[in-house]
Amino acid sequence: MYPLKFHPILKERLWGGTRLGTQLNKPITSDITGESWELSGVRGDVSLVSNGALEGTSLNTLIQSRANELLGASVVERFGKEFPILIKFIDAKQDLSIQLHPNDALAKERHNSFGKTEMWYIMDAEVDANLIVGFNQAVSKEQYVKSLESNSLLDYMNYEKVGPGDTFFINTGKIHAIGAGVLLAEIQQTSDVTYRVFDFNRRDKEGNLRELHTKLALDAIDFEQKDDFKVSYTKEKNEINPMVACPYFKTNFLHLESDLVQDVSSRDSFTIYMCVEGEAKVSNESGVTSVQKGETVLLPASSKKIAIKTGGCKLLEITV
Repeated sequence: MYPLKFHPILKERLWGGTRLGTQLNKPITSDITGESWELSGVRGDVSLVSNGALEGTSLNTLIQSRANELLGASVVERFGKEFPILIKFIDAKQDLSIQLHPNDALAKERHNSFGKTEMWYIMDAEVDANLIVGFNQAVSKEQYVKSLESNSLLDYMNYEKVGPGDTFFINTGKIHAIGAGVLLAEIQQTSDVTYRVFDFNRRDKEGNLRELHTKLALDAIDFEQKDDFKVSYTKEKNEINPMVACPYFKTNFLHLESDLVQDVSSRDSFTIYMCVEGEAKVSNESGVTSVQKGETVLLPASSKKIAIKTGGCKLLEITV
Protein backbone atom coordinates (compact mmCIF):
# COMPACT_ATOMS: atom_id res chain seq x y z
CA MET A 1 0.00 0.00 0.00
CA TYR A 2 1.48 3.30 -1.17
CA PRO A 3 1.41 6.70 0.67
CA LEU A 4 -2.24 7.80 0.72
CA LYS A 5 -3.70 11.29 0.50
CA PHE A 6 -7.33 12.10 1.18
CA HIS A 7 -9.90 14.68 0.12
CA PRO A 8 -10.34 17.31 2.86
CA ILE A 9 -13.72 17.39 4.59
CA LEU A 10 -14.49 21.08 5.02
CA LYS A 11 -16.67 22.34 7.86
CA GLU A 12 -18.42 25.69 8.13
CA ARG A 13 -18.28 27.11 11.63
CA LEU A 14 -19.74 30.25 13.15
CA TRP A 15 -16.20 31.30 14.08
CA GLY A 16 -14.47 30.23 10.83
CA GLY A 17 -12.70 32.31 8.17
CA THR A 18 -10.92 31.99 4.83
CA ARG A 19 -7.31 31.08 5.69
CA LEU A 20 -7.82 27.37 5.01
CA GLY A 21 -8.19 28.53 1.42
CA THR A 22 -5.76 31.44 1.23
CA GLN A 23 -2.93 29.86 3.25
CA LEU A 24 -3.51 26.11 2.95
CA ASN A 25 -5.08 25.94 -0.54
CA LYS A 26 -8.22 24.10 0.56
CA PRO A 27 -11.15 24.31 -1.92
CA ILE A 28 -13.34 26.35 0.42
CA THR A 29 -16.63 27.80 -0.82
CA SER A 30 -17.54 29.78 2.30
CA ASP A 31 -15.98 32.66 4.21
CA ILE A 32 -16.78 30.90 7.50
CA THR A 33 -14.84 27.69 6.88
CA GLY A 34 -13.44 26.70 10.26
CA GLU A 35 -12.12 23.16 9.88
CA SER A 36 -10.53 20.87 7.32
CA TRP A 37 -10.78 17.26 8.45
CA GLU A 38 -7.73 15.67 6.88
CA LEU A 39 -8.04 12.11 8.13
CA SER A 40 -11.31 10.95 9.66
CA GLY A 41 -13.05 7.68 10.40
CA VAL A 42 -15.95 9.47 12.13
CA ARG A 43 -19.30 8.09 11.02
CA GLY A 44 -20.81 10.39 8.42
CA ASP A 45 -17.47 12.10 7.79
CA VAL A 46 -15.17 9.32 6.56
CA SER A 47 -12.18 10.37 4.47
CA LEU A 48 -11.88 9.27 0.83
CA VAL A 49 -8.54 8.55 -0.88
CA SER A 50 -7.59 11.24 -3.42
CA ASN A 51 -4.54 9.68 -5.12
CA GLY A 52 -3.46 6.55 -6.96
CA ALA A 53 -5.18 3.25 -7.63
CA LEU A 54 -7.27 3.43 -4.46
CA GLU A 55 -8.72 6.86 -5.31
CA GLY A 56 -12.33 7.15 -4.09
CA THR A 57 -11.96 4.36 -1.51
CA SER A 58 -13.02 5.27 2.01
CA LEU A 59 -10.61 5.03 4.91
CA ASN A 60 -13.01 2.72 6.76
CA THR A 61 -13.32 0.38 3.76
CA LEU A 62 -9.54 0.03 3.68
CA ILE A 63 -9.47 -0.66 7.41
CA GLN A 64 -12.16 -3.35 7.17
CA SER A 65 -10.34 -5.21 4.39
CA ARG A 66 -6.68 -4.53 5.23
CA ALA A 67 -6.58 -3.56 8.91
CA ASN A 68 -3.23 -5.00 9.95
CA GLU A 69 -1.53 -3.77 6.79
CA LEU A 70 -2.83 -0.24 7.18
CA LEU A 71 -3.09 0.29 10.93
CA GLY A 72 -0.65 -2.24 12.39
CA ALA A 73 -1.48 -5.33 14.44
CA SER A 74 -0.85 -3.62 17.77
CA VAL A 75 -3.14 -0.72 16.82
CA VAL A 76 -5.92 -3.13 15.82
CA GLU A 77 -5.47 -4.97 19.10
CA ARG A 78 -5.93 -1.74 21.08
CA PHE A 79 -8.57 0.10 19.06
CA GLY A 80 -10.22 -2.51 16.84
CA LYS A 81 -11.08 -1.67 13.25
CA GLU A 82 -11.61 2.00 13.91
CA PHE A 83 -9.21 4.76 12.93
CA PRO A 84 -8.10 5.92 16.39
CA ILE A 85 -7.25 9.56 15.70
CA LEU A 86 -8.75 12.53 13.88
CA ILE A 87 -6.49 15.00 12.04
CA LYS A 88 -7.59 18.59 11.32
CA PHE A 89 -6.50 22.06 10.32
CA ILE A 90 -8.46 24.81 12.10
CA ASP A 91 -8.89 28.49 11.21
CA ALA A 92 -10.37 30.62 13.99
CA LYS A 93 -11.38 34.03 12.66
CA GLN A 94 -13.36 34.52 15.87
CA ASP A 95 -12.98 33.00 19.34
CA LEU A 96 -14.21 29.45 19.66
CA SER A 97 -16.58 28.63 22.48
CA ILE A 98 -15.08 27.75 25.84
CA GLN A 99 -15.38 23.99 26.09
CA LEU A 100 -13.96 20.73 27.36
CA HIS A 101 -14.07 17.05 26.50
CA PRO A 102 -14.95 14.03 28.67
CA ASN A 103 -12.52 11.21 29.36
CA ASP A 104 -12.84 7.74 27.84
CA ALA A 105 -14.96 6.30 30.65
CA LEU A 106 -17.48 9.15 30.69
CA ALA A 107 -17.63 9.37 26.88
CA LYS A 108 -18.22 5.61 26.63
CA GLU A 109 -20.96 5.69 29.27
CA ARG A 110 -22.81 8.72 27.87
CA HIS A 111 -22.08 8.71 24.14
CA ASN A 112 -20.61 5.28 23.28
CA SER A 113 -17.57 7.20 22.10
CA PHE A 114 -13.89 7.66 22.83
CA GLY A 115 -12.91 10.63 24.95
CA LYS A 116 -11.04 13.48 23.32
CA THR A 117 -7.42 14.11 24.21
CA GLU A 118 -5.87 16.52 21.70
CA MET A 119 -2.86 18.62 20.80
CA TRP A 120 -2.47 21.88 18.86
CA TYR A 121 0.45 23.09 16.77
CA ILE A 122 0.19 26.81 16.01
CA MET A 123 0.87 27.50 12.31
CA ASP A 124 0.01 31.19 12.25
CA ALA A 125 -1.30 33.74 14.73
CA GLU A 126 -2.24 37.38 14.49
CA VAL A 127 -0.55 39.86 16.82
CA ASP A 128 -1.85 39.37 20.40
CA ALA A 129 -3.78 36.21 19.46
CA ASN A 130 -4.22 33.83 22.37
CA LEU A 131 -5.70 30.60 23.62
CA ILE A 132 -7.68 29.87 26.75
CA VAL A 133 -6.18 26.83 28.49
CA GLY A 134 -7.30 25.90 31.99
CA PHE A 135 -8.08 28.07 34.99
CA ASN A 136 -5.91 30.90 36.33
CA GLN A 137 -6.56 29.69 39.89
CA ALA A 138 -8.00 26.67 41.65
CA VAL A 139 -11.77 26.85 41.36
CA SER A 140 -14.42 24.94 43.28
CA LYS A 141 -17.47 23.51 41.56
CA GLU A 142 -19.59 26.04 43.44
CA GLN A 143 -17.45 28.98 42.28
CA TYR A 144 -17.62 27.73 38.73
CA VAL A 145 -21.41 27.45 38.76
CA LYS A 146 -21.71 30.94 40.25
CA SER A 147 -19.40 32.33 37.55
CA LEU A 148 -21.72 30.97 34.87
CA GLU A 149 -24.75 32.46 36.61
CA SER A 150 -23.06 35.88 36.95
CA ASN A 151 -21.51 35.84 33.46
CA SER A 152 -18.04 36.11 35.00
CA LEU A 153 -16.41 32.86 33.83
CA LEU A 154 -13.78 34.77 31.85
CA ASP A 155 -12.37 36.15 35.11
CA TYR A 156 -11.18 32.61 35.95
CA MET A 157 -9.71 31.71 32.55
CA ASN A 158 -5.98 31.36 31.85
CA TYR A 159 -4.93 33.16 28.65
CA GLU A 160 -1.83 32.11 26.70
CA LYS A 161 -0.41 34.39 24.01
CA VAL A 162 0.75 32.30 21.03
CA GLY A 163 2.96 32.36 17.97
CA PRO A 164 3.97 29.96 15.18
CA GLY A 165 5.52 26.74 16.47
CA ASP A 166 3.90 26.90 19.91
CA THR A 167 2.39 23.55 20.84
CA PHE A 168 -0.23 22.67 23.45
CA PHE A 169 -1.45 19.36 24.86
CA ILE A 170 -5.08 19.40 25.96
CA ASN A 171 -5.98 16.45 28.17
CA THR A 172 -9.58 15.51 28.85
CA GLY A 173 -11.37 17.67 31.40
CA LYS A 174 -9.27 20.78 30.70
CA ILE A 175 -11.35 23.83 29.89
CA HIS A 176 -10.09 25.54 26.73
CA ALA A 177 -10.78 27.67 23.66
CA ILE A 178 -8.91 28.65 20.51
CA GLY A 179 -8.75 32.44 20.25
CA ALA A 180 -9.47 34.66 17.26
CA GLY A 181 -6.67 34.96 14.72
CA VAL A 182 -5.16 31.49 15.22
CA LEU A 183 -4.49 28.92 12.47
CA LEU A 184 -3.44 25.53 13.79
CA ALA A 185 -3.00 21.82 13.19
CA GLU A 186 -4.93 19.55 15.56
CA ILE A 187 -4.32 15.90 16.42
CA GLN A 188 -6.96 14.25 18.59
CA GLN A 189 -8.62 11.02 19.53
CA THR A 190 -11.40 9.99 17.18
CA SER A 191 -14.30 11.70 18.91
CA ASP A 192 -16.62 14.57 18.19
CA VAL A 193 -17.89 14.88 21.78
CA THR A 194 -17.60 18.44 23.04
CA TYR A 195 -19.15 20.09 26.09
CA ARG A 196 -19.64 23.78 25.35
CA VAL A 197 -19.89 25.86 28.53
CA PHE A 198 -19.69 29.48 27.32
CA ASP A 199 -20.09 30.98 23.85
CA PHE A 200 -19.69 34.72 24.46
CA ASN A 201 -23.48 35.08 24.12
CA ARG A 202 -23.19 34.81 20.32
CA ARG A 203 -26.05 33.96 18.01
CA ASP A 204 -25.95 31.85 14.85
CA LYS A 205 -27.18 33.02 11.44
CA GLU A 206 -30.75 32.18 12.46
CA GLY A 207 -30.39 34.38 15.54
CA ASN A 208 -30.27 31.50 18.01
CA LEU A 209 -27.91 31.05 20.93
CA ARG A 210 -25.89 27.86 20.56
CA GLU A 211 -26.60 24.97 22.89
CA LEU A 212 -24.57 24.82 26.09
CA HIS A 213 -23.80 21.60 27.98
CA THR A 214 -23.63 23.02 31.48
CA LYS A 215 -24.84 19.98 33.42
CA LEU A 216 -22.94 17.40 31.37
CA ALA A 217 -19.73 19.38 31.83
CA LEU A 218 -19.91 19.54 35.63
CA ASP A 219 -18.77 15.95 36.11
CA ALA A 220 -16.13 16.20 33.39
CA ILE A 221 -14.21 19.36 34.34
CA ASP A 222 -10.81 19.35 36.01
CA PHE A 223 -11.16 22.32 38.39
CA GLU A 224 -7.51 22.35 39.46
CA GLN A 225 -5.07 24.97 38.24
CA LYS A 226 -2.35 23.13 36.31
CA ASP A 227 0.62 24.25 34.26
CA ASP A 228 0.82 21.05 32.20
CA PHE A 229 -0.28 22.11 28.72
CA LYS A 230 2.58 23.97 26.98
CA VAL A 231 4.78 21.48 25.13
CA SER A 232 8.52 22.07 25.33
CA TYR A 233 10.39 20.48 22.41
CA THR A 234 13.64 20.86 20.50
CA LYS A 235 13.65 22.10 16.90
CA GLU A 236 16.94 20.69 15.67
CA LYS A 237 17.14 20.66 11.88
CA ASN A 238 17.26 17.30 10.09
CA GLU A 239 16.50 15.51 13.35
CA ILE A 240 13.43 13.81 14.79
CA ASN A 241 12.30 16.04 17.67
CA PRO A 242 9.81 14.40 20.07
CA MET A 243 6.82 16.58 20.98
CA VAL A 244 3.95 14.65 22.58
CA ALA A 245 3.71 11.02 23.71
CA CYS A 246 0.40 9.96 25.23
CA PRO A 247 -1.62 6.71 25.19
CA TYR A 248 -3.47 7.80 22.04
CA PHE A 249 -0.80 9.24 19.75
CA LYS A 250 2.86 10.22 19.50
CA THR A 251 3.99 13.31 17.61
CA ASN A 252 7.44 14.39 16.42
CA PHE A 253 8.58 17.63 14.80
CA LEU A 254 10.77 17.43 11.68
CA HIS A 255 12.43 20.55 10.26
CA LEU A 256 14.15 19.14 7.21
CA GLU A 257 16.56 20.95 4.93
CA SER A 258 17.76 17.74 3.29
CA ASP A 259 16.49 14.22 2.63
CA LEU A 260 15.66 11.78 5.41
CA VAL A 261 15.29 7.99 5.33
CA GLN A 262 13.82 6.10 8.29
CA ASP A 263 13.73 2.37 8.97
CA VAL A 264 10.21 1.89 10.38
CA SER A 265 10.03 -1.90 10.07
CA SER A 266 9.51 -2.33 13.83
CA ARG A 267 7.01 0.54 14.26
CA ASP A 268 3.82 -1.55 13.88
CA SER A 269 1.77 1.62 13.40
CA PHE A 270 0.70 3.77 10.51
CA THR A 271 2.62 7.04 10.10
CA ILE A 272 1.02 10.38 9.26
CA TYR A 273 2.82 13.50 8.05
CA MET A 274 1.14 16.88 8.28
CA CYS A 275 3.05 19.43 6.24
CA VAL A 276 3.02 22.75 8.10
CA GLU A 277 5.61 24.49 5.91
CA GLY A 278 7.37 23.87 2.60
CA GLU A 279 6.98 20.75 0.49
CA ALA A 280 8.39 17.23 0.15
CA LYS A 281 8.04 13.90 -1.60
CA VAL A 282 7.24 11.01 0.72
CA SER A 283 7.74 7.40 -0.34
CA ASN A 284 7.71 3.82 0.85
CA GLU A 285 8.36 0.55 -1.02
CA SER A 286 5.06 0.83 -2.93
CA GLY A 287 5.03 4.39 -4.18
CA VAL A 288 5.69 8.08 -3.76
CA THR A 289 3.48 11.13 -3.30
CA SER A 290 4.11 14.84 -2.93
CA VAL A 291 2.96 16.84 0.06
CA GLN A 292 2.98 20.60 0.55
CA LYS A 293 1.94 23.05 3.25
CA GLY A 294 -1.59 22.24 4.36
CA GLU A 295 -1.55 18.65 3.11
CA THR A 296 -1.51 15.35 4.98
CA VAL A 297 -0.26 11.92 3.93
CA LEU A 298 -0.85 8.50 5.54
CA LEU A 299 1.73 5.73 5.23
CA PRO A 300 0.57 2.19 6.09
CA ALA A 301 2.02 0.19 8.94
CA SER A 302 3.34 -2.29 6.37
CA SER A 303 5.94 0.28 5.29
CA LYS A 304 9.50 -0.87 6.02
CA LYS A 305 11.29 2.34 5.09
CA ILE A 306 10.01 5.88 4.69
CA ALA A 307 12.00 8.31 2.56
CA ILE A 308 11.40 12.06 2.56
CA LYS A 309 12.99 14.08 -0.25
CA THR A 310 12.89 17.83 0.29
CA GLY A 311 14.68 21.08 -0.21
CA GLY A 312 12.99 22.43 2.91
CA CYS A 313 9.88 21.56 4.93
CA LYS A 314 8.42 21.30 8.41
CA LEU A 315 6.40 18.20 9.19
CA LEU A 316 4.45 16.83 12.12
CA GLU A 317 5.00 13.06 12.26
CA ILE A 318 2.18 11.20 14.01
CA THR A 319 2.05 7.54 15.03
CA VAL A 320 0.05 5.49 17.54
